Amino acid sequence: MHFRAYFFLSVAALCWGGNVIVGKLAIGHISPMILTMWRWIFACAIIFAISLPQLKKDWPVVKNHLPLLFCLGAIGYTLFNVLLYSAVHHTTAINVTIEQAAIPFLIFIANLVLFRIRISLAQVLGFSLTLIGVALTASHGDLKSLLQLELNFGDALMLVAVAAYATYTIMLRWRPPVDWRTLMAIPSLAALVCTIPLVSWEISNGNAVWPDAYGWVAALYTALFASLIAQVFYVQGIVHIGANRAGLFINLVPVFGTLLSVIILGEELHTYHVLALVLALGGIAIAERWKPSQD
Repeated sequence: MHFRAYFFLSVAALCWGGNVIVGKLAIGHISPMILTMWRWIFACAIIFAISLPQLKKDWPVVKNHLPLLFCLGAIGYTLFNVLLYSAVHHTTAINVTIEQAAIPFLIFIANLVLFRIRISLAQVLGFSLTLIGVALTASHGDLKSLLQLELNFGDALMLVAVAAYATYTIMLRWRPPVDWRTLMAIPSLAALVCTIPLVSWEISNGNAVWPDAYGWVAALYTALFASLIAQVFYVQGIVHIGANRAGLFINLVPVFGTLLSVIILGEELHTYHVLALVLALGGIAIAERWKPSQD
């Protein structure tokens, strides 16, 4: 049993569940591009402060993999988060939640098509159960209401974000053999560099909102928890059990996000919340128990 991987991935999902709430609460207090920029300024300051000696040690390997590491930061860190923070301005949290649940499915399909990584029936069943849990959470227990959802510009942005993070997860199979601090630091710096022209574009359009007190809290949370802790733990989970199995834990994000809303925002806990958590955890347990032998 890979209990360390399960712990890493569950904590990552918990941090990202909080990120959804923070992204929604940040509206009006800090604009999407400004939030992303400050997120990576803080994240880079923290990770470089604790990793400079290790970076020097890993540099001979890093310099041969700079394009890959830059792409990891540009796609998985900047593109995904900019699109997510922008999407919540144009669509509902329900839509964003459901669309984000497509990430594990895309990872499954990409690994099957590109690398012939086999998917067991148990994994399909497990994915289906976690997806039902996500749908229950997003629909507030009324699955029929999902049929009435309408897609808009925000949904289009989120679908691109989903494809971006699935691509990032697949690309991690080619990560260089360096310390986790180095693997976090270089993509974080790349993410910050990629954010600068987006901030310039937001300012030129007159849409920039500089952070107030709530905005600074949002930036600090996303830097420490959604960026550093979640990303490091997610990569560690992939190292232990592979992208297919690790990706399934992403469907815990909306469930944890809902539970955090209950705890932090005082929202009411319903029976369907508990059922959704049981389905999500049960789906992961089934997929893990009867996984393909080569995983």
